[in-house]
Amino acid sequence: MMSPLSEEQFKQIRDNRIEQILGVGLRIFARKGYIGTKLSTIASEAGISKGLLYHYYKSKDEFLETLIHRAIQELESGIQEMYQTPATPLEKFKNMLDFKEEEQYYFLLIHQVLLSEEVPDKLKNIAKEHFLGTELFDKLVPLFKEGQELGEFAPGDPNKIVTSFLTVQSGLMALNLINDEKFIKPDPDILIRMLTGRP
Repeated sequence: MMSPLSEEQFKQIRDNRIEQILGVGLRIFARKGYIGTKLSTIASEAGISKGLLYHYYKSKDEFLETLIHRAIQELESGIQEMYQTPATPLEKFKNMLDFKEEEQYYFLLIHQVLLSEEVPDKLKNIAKEHFLGTELFDKLVPLFKEGQELGEFAPGDPNKIVTSFLTVQSGLMALNLINDEKFIKPDPDILIRMLTGRP
């Protein structure tokens, strides 16, 4: 006879299940958008009942809000990790182009949220505040200026260059998720050459 699960074991199982559900939901929301996503589809692909999913998340909006906050946490932890890494400004910018698959899905999710007219204003405003605000921009401009002073980056207006970098970076993240053998993925090294001004 098996011994009953401890409270800690039960919590671990529950946390693992939630992580699995959120991972499935992230990919579906990112690819299909707000209108194209149904909780029943998430439940089916996660291999759980729709009733169990509703036990964790009462609505599609609540599920999406959870994903948006996780995307914000990813952004904040990424910035923190970047500044804690002992590297030159150029190396730190290069590291930003080493996309993990989950990071790419979060960026695509935020694109969906910002561009969809159907997403509730409350959720859209959360995304706008953190992804269209100045948090990341204000962290990168001083880093880019430092790189210019060290001779790593090309001269020019740091504000305009960093804005261009972030725009292309988010586009690269979204495009890298295309699984088509005919699609030629953009080369991140080309973007780095744009920043340095060197061939």
